[in-house]
Amino acid sequence: RGQRRGAMGNGTAGPPPAAPGHSIAALVLGILLILLIVGGNGLVCLSVCTERALKTTTNYFIVSLAVADLLLALLVLPLYVYSEFQGGVWSLSTVLCDALMTMDVMLCTASIFNLCAISVDRFIAVQIPLNYNRRQIDLRQLILISTTWILAFAVASPVIFGLNNVPDRDPSLCQLEDDNYIVYSSICSFFIPCPIMLVLYCGMFQGLKRWEEARKAKLRGCIYGANRKLYHPPTLMEREQTRLGPPECNPYAAAGLPGECGMNNGIQTVSYPHLRYPHPGHGRKRAKINGRERKAMRVLPVVVGAFLFCWTPFFVVHITRALCKSCSVPPQVTSTVTWLGYVNSALNPIIYTVFNAEFRNFFRKLLQLFC
Repeated sequence: RGQRRGAMGNGTAGPPPAAPGHSIAALVLGILLILLIVGGNGLVCLSVCTERALKTTTNYFIVSLAVADLLLALLVLPLYVYSEFQGGVWSLSTVLCDALMTMDVMLCTASIFNLCAISVDRFIAVQIPLNYNRRQIDLRQLILISTTWILAFAVASPVIFGLNNVPDRDPSLCQLEDDNYIVYSSICSFFIPCPIMLVLYCGMFQGLKRWEEARKAKLRGCIYGANRKLYHPPTLMEREQTRLGPPECNPYAAAGLPGECGMNNGIQTVSYPHLRYPHPGHGRKRAKINGRERKAMRVLPVVVGAFLFCWTPFFVVHITRALCKSCSVPPQVTSTVTWLGYVNSALNPIIYTVFNAEFRNFFRKLLQLFC
């Protein structure tokens, strides 16, 4: 995101002063956006930390994403709004400008790397379900989350380590001074992770489709077995098989009893008998995906789609500016795509509220305490 500052002006003359109405609008919009981002993402973090039903591995990745948005609202947006209110003129120190752009690039990169980490985790959960811990976060997932932040800092660190300290730098402009770095950061932060993320989600949904087909087939088998047992007394051979060992599908599972299929604690599940955990202590434990987890997975593409919708115009505009010196991009276009990118940080809590019943119930319960 820090590369957007290159649009605030060209040369050393500085940007033209903004109209008073534009400055006031930028200030009002910025304050409202900051409050919305802090409130929504704060609720997301609070809900996962306090609500037992929301303590899932996927939601810990969502908390990491919400933290990136919170830091953006607290560390980046106030200074950006102040600069917009000043008509695009940077009146603070160049050191603070470099720190601002470092945080800006880092948090944008952390957001998309967190989305990419979520796609990796979900792909493993669906395609390689053996030994996947769904109850609590484990070392592999902690390493994955930590890696996203380390890589995000690595992409942004050249700015804070002096990349912008070039001769004839205009202190009234807060921008990235190296076009090569703009291209490099855009590729690392956006144009490489996005295709990887989309491919992983395609693989995840192919796996979910297979799970869904297996679930429907097993439920049909359970219902058929229950009806057959109800209306047709078992033969001598079937009674002997029942005495020797349980059938693959328990006919009473359709009535809500625990078993290979049906309902388990009110949550519809399906299991694969041939997928067993390799550890001796787990015995015949199966890898399962329940209805709540399937619904949570379907929220993630909406989050990714919103991110791509908000940030693709920004990266296209700014990598075009860096690669095409003869291209003229109006300042209004640059400002619009920048604000659109920032709006994305406020969208995720809204998406969770609309598409996730657990988040929605917690938000409603919490808001009722204060309203």
